[in-house]
Amino acid sequence: MTDAPTHGRPLRAGVFGIGSLGYHHTRLLAALPGAELVGIHDPNPEAAKRAEDHGARIFEDPAELAAELEVAVVAAPTIHHADLGVPLLERGVHCLVEKPIAPDLAEADRLLEAAEKGGAVLGVGHVEFYNPAVQTLLGAGVTARFVEVQRLAQFTPRSLDVDVVKDLMIHDLQILHALDPSPLAEVRATGIEVLSHRVDIANARLAFESGCVANVTASRVSSERVRKLRVFSPESYYSLDYQEQEIKGYRLAAEGGAGDSDAPPVVEVGGRAILQADLTVEPREPLRGELEAFLARCRGETTGPGALFVDGTEGRRALATALAVMDAISG
Repeated sequence: MTDAPTHGRPLRAGVFGIGSLGYHHTRLLAALPGAELVGIHDPNPEAAKRAEDHGARIFEDPAELAAELEVAVVAAPTIHHADLGVPLLERGVHCLVEKPIAPDLAEADRLLEAAEKGGAVLGVGHVEFYNPAVQTLLGAGVTARFVEVQRLAQFTPRSLDVDVVKDLMIHDLQILHALDPSPLAEVRATGIEVLSHRVDIANARLAFESGCVANVTASRVSSERVRKLRVFSPESYYSLDYQEQEIKGYRLAAEGGAGDSDAPPVVEVGGRAILQADLTVEPREPLRGELEAFLARCRGETTGPGALFVDGTEGRRALATALAVMDAISG
């Protein structure tokens, strides 16, 4: 097991897997004051060489890299998450595993059990959760009753080892659980293969025990890139644009008029004013926020950056819901 991390020094960090996301994890860890980038490992020498841009040592043997670390990012293909993460966690190395946490629940449970055995932090890289617009919406305490999500992307050969539900929709499934933590009551879904041998476009209707209903669409064969979430509550409506990191909103004024706000009424309905209620978002890079939250948790901090964090249990829950969507598509 590694020495217990302290608050006063950077944590020795490494990255396993230097694909698109692994490269950016390496870039940020090399610059973050809370981390000391020790090195990286990737079985592909060409991929590994990309990390040299940020002064990272290349380790051919993953065990040699693991022996020098306190924290690790596992950004290899999903099928390798448990095989790489379990030995790290069991020796006490805190791990941030990219999403989805694993290809199935049995592999996810291997990671959770290893984290408990090693007394290590297990985080899951649901980067969209750290989008400042999402953090702002969650902080507003909105009571969701209907949610509509569109996540449309153009086709690329990246992440074809998983279907579009585990690749893209899972971001929004995790955020839905953060908006409404009540259990799922029903899942209906449809999806088809288009340009790959896995489901490339899917739509799911999720009903929660709270009464909230969500309609979620994800596509990786779209002609345009759209990432939007709309939340409807009894007296308010918010439209969140993931890409622009902004939230537009409207709400009903309090009973008796519009005197509860400086914003002019948009319109009046039944004697009550409808007010503009946009939420202010401070733009920032979500992946940086994710790494800062992870490092904070590894230092034992649960306030500040470490207050909002996707741990292994939440990553497993998002995976379970994604699998339920795929079961509904198959059934």
